[in-house]
Amino acid sequence: MARKRFGQHFLHERGVIERIIRLLDPVTDDRLVEIGPGEGALTRPLLERVDALSVIEIDRELAAGWRETAAGDPRLNVIEADALSVDYAALAARRGGALRLVGNLPYNISSPLLFALLSGDAPIVDMHFMLQKEVVDRMVAAPGSRDYGRLSVTLAARARAEHLFDVGPGAFRPPPKVMSAVVRITPRSPDFAIDDPARFDRVVTAAFGQRRKTLRNALRGELDAETIAACGIDPAERAERLSAADFAALARAAAERH
Repeated sequence: MARKRFGQHFLHERGVIERIIRLLDPVTDDRLVEIGPGEGALTRPLLERVDALSVIEIDRELAAGWRETAAGDPRLNVIEADALSVDYAALAARRGGALRLVGNLPYNISSPLLFALLSGDAPIVDMHFMLQKEVVDRMVAAPGSRDYGRLSVTLAARARAEHLFDVGPGAFRPPPKVMSAVVRITPRSPDFAIDDPARFDRVVTAAFGQRRKTLRNALRGELDAETIAACGIDPAERAERLSAADFAALARAAAERH
């Protein structure tokens, strides 16, 4: 029995499982890593498709069950750990190349884990995650839309995010109180320069820290109005109107100023 404190909602609907597997389309030599295998709804069909599968499970009792399975199946590697604490670069080195990640993520770790994976140095081919639908909506939002924010910009600067399909509460046990969605995230270099990723993230965080503030006020600690205007951006504008490329220009200007 899984412990409630980890916020797990176990996927059980066969049609949803098959659709995820079809969209993931794993091949035998993929370096596949499943985050949160839980009771194995995805794990077992994945093992039918690949030569080796790593699973990361924080729940002690579930991890013990998977170690029993692994004792009889050398293709399965069990990592008992918090997904946020795993060294994915070291895991990729052990697996011999870039990873493909998949998982039904607990809602409480989804955003921090995405930031960690996209800001780290681990080679990753792609990620297919089940997340809270409102998180996926923020991930794929365009400038000027209601859901556009820090997560949208941070992601756009490092990856391509595609909303694949929505999943209702009935697909899980116990049913969550919210809709879920499956997203594909493909890391890529942006078509604009980010010279200092840490400063870029700082500027984005400051700009969205108080959404109703204009850039002139929100970025007071980083840039003055004249420097913002010199980037071709109206200092009276608000953060949700700017593209990731705009934020990159502001971050470069901030670096030159400091």
